[in-house]
Amino acid sequence: MSSHEQQAQTLIEALPYIQKFTGKTIVVKYGGNAMISDELRRAVMSDVILLNLVGIRVVAVHGGGPEISAMLKMIGHESKFVDGLRYTDVTTMDIVQAVLCGKVNKDLVSQLNRLGGRAVGLCGMDGQLFQAEQMDEKYGLVGRITGVNPEPVKNALEHGYIPIVSTVAQGVDSDTAYNINADTAAAKLAEALGAEKLILLTDVRGLLRDPKDESTLIHVVRTREVPALVEEGVISGGMIPKMQCCVDAIHGGVERVHILDGRIPHSILIELLSDEGIGTMMKKEEAL
Repeated sequence: MSSHEQQAQTLIEALPYIQKFTGKTIVVKYGGNAMISDELRRAVMSDVILLNLVGIRVVAVHGGGPEISAMLKMIGHESKFVDGLRYTDVTTMDIVQAVLCGKVNKDLVSQLNRLGGRAVGLCGMDGQLFQAEQMDEKYGLVGRITGVNPEPVKNALEHGYIPIVSTVAQGVDSDTAYNINADTAAAKLAEALGAEKLILLTDVRGLLRDPKDESTLIHVVRTREVPALVEEGVISGGMIPKMQCCVDAIHGGVERVHILDGRIPHSILIELLSDEGIGTMMKKEEAL
């Protein structure tokens, strides 16, 4: 088959998926290497723009851990982690807000716009998008989401924009902003939007039965299987809260959740618009 025929075949293969997802909402949690590498960032942006152009409503939710750490280092403020979460004192929260809602968010918006997309930046405090209370004093100003107002995101989508959302929330229990885990924020927003899919871009192939062997990728996980996989140690460390986010999103009405390897260029398009499918997909139980 010639390269032209292959290209045509790829487009034909994508057609039923485009028809299936047009008008549906897909939330992408964007982070890890896909955010740091220029090549991967450009690939993610291109994927998002293409999906938007074929009528799929795409929302990107981002964190920015490395940029926050770099800025804290620049001002001589030590990064501290408790149970894998960044301990967020008042100085750290000021930096988190400045870096996430300011630099990182606006850099992503301008890059998407330069590539021909129509992006608009939102942070969790805009229109009370994310409301939160303090999770636990031992983490400092880290919040647990208590409410989501999806209207600012819906308004942007209805006008053809691609909303880029940073994960800082408005405090409901005190006059402060809170740092929010980006996976959790993406899952809660996907629920509130009634999203068809939630995609978590990570730096691993997906859920591996043996973390040292990428060939042991688990392609499909049903929500009821998660507790046993935690018990067996297959889901461990940082993957536990990530998988819990997936379970919560499914229980909240999201049809499918995908954990994808953001190190693979165009992994979003490969997953959504081809027969191939990569990464780990979580879904609810089939009705009997």
